[in-house]
Amino acid sequence: MSDDQSYPPDWAPKHGGDAFAVKVRRGIEGTSSAKKITDSPGKKRSHLSVDEYVNGVLKNDKTILARAITLIESNSPDHYETAREVLKQLLPHSGQGLRLGITGVPGCGKSTLIEALGSLLLKEGHKIAVLAVDPTSTITKGSIMGDKTRMEKLSRQQNCFIRPSPSGGTLGGVTRKSRETILVCEAAGYDVILIETVGVGQSEVSVRSMVDFFLLVLIAGAGDELQGIKRGVIELADALLVNKADGHNKPEALLAQSEYSRAIKYIKPATKGWETKVYTCSALTGEGIPETWQLIKEFEKLTKNTGIFEKRRRDQALDWVFSMVENYLKDDFYNNSDVSKALSIIKEKVLAGIMLPTAAAEDLLKTYYLSKHHTIHTFKK
Repeated sequence: MSDDQSYPPDWAPKHGGDAFAVKVRRGIEGTSSAKKITDSPGKKRSHLSVDEYVNGVLKNDKTILARAITLIESNSPDHYETAREVLKQLLPHSGQGLRLGITGVPGCGKSTLIEALGSLLLKEGHKIAVLAVDPTSTITKGSIMGDKTRMEKLSRQQNCFIRPSPSGGTLGGVTRKSRETILVCEAAGYDVILIETVGVGQSEVSVRSMVDFFLLVLIAGAGDELQGIKRGVIELADALLVNKADGHNKPEALLAQSEYSRAIKYIKPATKGWETKVYTCSALTGEGIPETWQLIKEFEKLTKNTGIFEKRRRDQALDWVFSMVENYLKDDFYNNSDVSKALSIIKEKVLAGIMLPTAAAEDLLKTYYLSKHHTIHTFKK
C-alpha cells in the first residue's frame, strides 16, 4: 500500500516506524448509493400482545421466538406479567423435547461438538434448538456471546435455532431463565434442546436440574483423571466424552479414556440403572458422533421404560419452584426501598470497620421484615 493511500492512525506511537503495521486506508471520493441516514430517531418496534407472542412461537416464527425469549429473560418489572402469561399459555405445548446438557473444561470443543451432533440430528429429521450460555464479566457486566459464530454451518440451517444468552452472573453454568427458554423452544416445535453451559467448574452443575441427559466433555492432557474437573460434576454426568481424538492426539485421548474410566469406578452413577462410561470422539472429523447420539437414544429408551425419565422431570419441576422462590426473595429484598436506604449507611460502617458483617446482615434483614410488616423474630445483637 503506497504512502498516498494510507497513513498511521492518530493513536499510533510517534516513533513506531515500520514495526507498527496498523494503517488507515483513505476512502474513495464519490457519490454513495447508500441511503442517507436522517437525524430523526428511527421508529421503535411495536410491542407485541400476549396472543401475538404465543401464536408466533407456536408457528415457529424465529423473530417472534427470539423476542419472546428476550421478554422472558428481561428483569424489568414492566415485562413480568406479559412474560408470565406467555409462559402459561405455552406450557401445554412444551415437554415433548429431549433436553441435553453439555458442559466441559475450557477449550474442549463444546461448540464444535454441538455443531457436529446438531448436523447429524438435522439429517435424521430432527428440529434442534441450541441454548449457548456465555459468561458475563463481573467487571464490565458484558458478554461476548460468540458461540453462534463458532457454529457457522448449523446457524444457517432452517430447522435449527441458536440462542446465545449471557449468564448474567448466575452460577451453575446456565442463565437465570434457562428453564423458561427450554419450554418456549419446545413449544416452537424443537424436539431436541442442546444446552451448552459456560464451562465446567465447582458450581457448573445447575444444568443437571433441567436436562434429561448430562454430557461432560473432556480432553486429553488436562492433568490426571481428577484434575482440571470437579468430582461433583463427574458425579452428575451420564456420560464422559473425550473429544479431539484425532491425528497425533488420538493415542493420548485413548489413554485419557482409560484413566477416566478407572476414576469413575468409585463414583455412584448419576442415573439409577444406568452405568456411566467414558467414550472418545472427534468433533472435527465426525468420528464417534453417531455413536454418541445412539448412546443418548439408548439412555432415553431405558429411562422412559423404567419411569426414571418422568420422575426426573417431576423432580426438576419442584427444583424450579424453589429456585423461583429464592430468586423472588432476592429481588424483593434488594428492590426494597427501606433496604436500599439502609444499605448505603451499613456499607460505610462495614467498610470503616465499626460494624461486623454478621450484624450488618441482621440489620438489613430486620429492616426488610419491618417493611413487610412481618413478625420480628429474635435477632442476635
